[in-house]
Amino acid sequence: METYSNEFKPKSFWQRPEGVTGMLFLAGLIIGGGVLIAAILPTLLLLAQNTLYLAGMLVALGAIIYIALDPKARNLVWYMYKSVMRGITSLFVQIDPIGILKSYVENLKENLRKMNKQIAQLRGQMHKLQEVIHNNKKQIESNLSMASKAREADKQNVMILKSRQAGRLKDSNLRLEDLYRKMEVLYRVLTKMYENSQILMEDIQDQVMVKEQERRAIHASHGAMRSAMSVISGDPDQRAMFDQAMEAIAEDVANKVGEMERFMEMSANFMDSVDLQNGIFEEEGLKMLEKWEKEGVSLILGEEKSSLLSKANNDADVLDLNAPIKEKVREANHRNQYDSFFDN
Repeated sequence: METYSNEFKPKSFWQRPEGVTGMLFLAGLIIGGGVLIAAILPTLLLLAQNTLYLAGMLVALGAIIYIALDPKARNLVWYMYKSVMRGITSLFVQIDPIGILKSYVENLKENLRKMNKQIAQLRGQMHKLQEVIHNNKKQIESNLSMASKAREADKQNVMILKSRQAGRLKDSNLRLEDLYRKMEVLYRVLTKMYENSQILMEDIQDQVMVKEQERRAIHASHGAMRSAMSVISGDPDQRAMFDQAMEAIAEDVANKVGEMERFMEMSANFMDSVDLQNGIFEEEGLKMLEKWEKEGVSLILGEEKSSLLSKANNDADVLDLNAPIKEKVREANHRNQYDSFFDN
């Protein structure tokens, strides 16, 4: 299972939750400033007639122009503004990437429980479908045998009846065998997602445990003042770089958890549409699965997706429905898939 850290594009300040707060705050400043200036403009004009007051206003205006034109001063004001907006936003929204990752771990645990149950239900349906197909084949052979005997006995009505029954059962089996192949795709994908998601959860837990301590150390050694001085001098802010890497992990995990939940929902809808008792199923469920098969690379499965689809459509590769669901164990030399996010 691969990650694509080098393809990650960091969100700008305005795309983040604190950016929304920043926009509202900035809009309030502009509107409030406009109203305030309109209200005190007559007073300012009156004060401007006094040389001392006029000099003070010119100094203030010069300071504003200096901040606007000087890159270091502008960066410092921008850094302070973002820090304040982040602090305000954190009072109402969870924006700490460590906290977000912890919540994803809980989501993964719950999803793995649901997926295990879903796999068991799907396996039960597939066993029933195999039995229906097998019984249909026996019935086809029986009908064909009876039709053959009826033809020898010159019983045309019986021969036609049994031949038609065999034909209908053959058509039914063709549809049911196609349905079984689709269910096999579901089963193979769900079990592989289950295995990979177990590794994903362990990798996240490791990152949270290690990086939570590392983050405390970085935030302690790179306080607000030191970060501000780094910004002024043009050096990279270590705190910001670390948090950016953690945000990249949180976004990658969010996408994988989202894909996992969407596939589980699609699988559940597909399974609910199947009526094995009457040998029918809704075409919409098949279309949804076929659409997923044609989509691009899976974040959770990676290149394994195409391999799973090939196996499901290969008659020589027989699926063992009685094999237990694997509890994936990380190899001794396993490299955490998110370590590369912190490579410089």
